[in-house]
Amino acid sequence: MTDFELDSFTHSDAWRLGSALVARCQKEQSPVTIGIWIAAQRVFHSALSGTSADNDSWVDRKVNTVRRFGYSSLQAQKRFGDMGHEFFTAFALSPSEYAVAGGAVPIFVRGSMVGVIGVSGLESAADHDLAVWALGQ
Repeated sequence: MTDFELDSFTHSDAWRLGSALVARCQKEQSPVTIGIWIAAQRVFHSALSGTSADNDSWVDRKVNTVRRFGYSSLQAQKRFGDMGHEFFTAFALSPSEYAVAGGAVPIFVRGSMVGVIGVSGLESAADHDLAVWALGQ
């Protein structure tokens, strides 16, 4: 559940990380959707073979969870996953807009969250691991 602290994060960085992740997932034949945001702007998106619009929705909902809580969606899953639907009631959130599942990781630059990377298509922890791997590139 590593949060990465970067010196900077630009559109070019998002393209580089996203492209590396796409290449890895194509090689491994992993059916994933990938999204990278800087602030509120989606600056990278890829939906690989075997994905559907549902994966786009999962990425968006996981990313919303990261933005809301300021840490990875896997950490939110570990912290709140046992609450079930009560999670949404307790925080007045809609399940159509938020997801408690791994796969979205915040991007920090000098202590501030500047973006999020999200992955959907595999099991929750595997989605998370791919996002973390990309940030380490």
